[in-house]
Amino acid sequence: MLHEARFSQPLPGGEVLCTLCPHDCHIGEGARGACGVRYVEGGKLYTLVYDRLIARVLEPIEKKPLYHFHPGSQAYSISTVGCNLRCSFCQNWDTSQWPKEHLPKKLSAAAGHIVCPQLAELERTVPGELVTPAQIVAAARRSGAASIAYTFTEPVIFYELCYDTALLARRQGLKNVFHTNGFIGEAAQREIAPLLDAVNVDLKFFRPESYLHISRARLEPILAAIRRYHEMKIWLEVTTLVIPGVNDSDEELRGIAAFLASLGPEIPWHVSQFFPAYRMLDKPVTPEATLLRAAGIGRAAGLRHVYIGNVPGSSGENTNCPKCAAPVIERYGHHVRANRLVNACCPGCGTRIDGVGL
Repeated sequence: MLHEARFSQPLPGGEVLCTLCPHDCHIGEGARGACGVRYVEGGKLYTLVYDRLIARVLEPIEKKPLYHFHPGSQAYSISTVGCNLRCSFCQNWDTSQWPKEHLPKKLSAAAGHIVCPQLAELERTVPGELVTPAQIVAAARRSGAASIAYTFTEPVIFYELCYDTALLARRQGLKNVFHTNGFIGEAAQREIAPLLDAVNVDLKFFRPESYLHISRARLEPILAAIRRYHEMKIWLEVTTLVIPGVNDSDEELRGIAAFLASLGPEIPWHVSQFFPAYRMLDKPVTPEATLLRAAGIGRAAGLRHVYIGNVPGSSGENTNCPKCAAPVIERYGHHVRANRLVNACCPGCGTRIDGVGL
């Protein structure tokens, strides 16, 4: 049985409005939204992925990446197929874009919707292990994880599963963290916020046209969501995949850094190395020199913690005291090799380091 979706409104003519994310899809009978996993049947909106995990694995919290949230702990990480963006450089495109690439479909000339086959066929077709929220939480507790991470694809598109799981997890002493593209409706964000302990948002560009043409989304709703996460006191970190010739100019990097610093200098910014993937195979791997330049721009903007990602062994992986520059947490890849903090403070000068559970 499919699970009825949240954040929907009936429209004249039999369509349903989905307000889960800022696409605000108008979905006709037998059609799916932009995410590919929200489907209208009998005038009601259903999620195709409420109980179908494509991945669940125990990973370091640093892989989310969250460097200032219970460093060295483990996160029970889960995802389904699907995404509400269509980034041409997606590193997890085989799962995020699966519904759009593989579900049987035909185009409706009248409305432009993707018309799906019968509900029974959809149920058989969508991949994933059948798992309930209670089973996820039980497995996370058995694993010794400190948190459940909703990650790999986009947690917003499996919102109902996230919400029900996070509610149970919170009751049983587990933390909840999102790794998200930030493209979420305000009502949905405010509803789940009390259950979230930390969020990492991928801020991919600072140019609206890049979001429109490369990711099929809009910039402003993502900036607004980042502002709200910060205002709601959820621990926030931000990641930018730096792509040569796309978003690596000083101007764009300064724009991102200045935006984050305007919210709070404590926000960690991860500038990560790009590798050619999916439909963006014509761009080279990001040179480390570019990432060092980006990190310098972040620090010049006033950000206290800027990290270089996807370059194991780089000194940019370490947390340094913002006052005396001493390394207080040393990392290699996604693993903590040394944590020298004393009561969340630098052992040398006593400066308190920003974060949760340090």
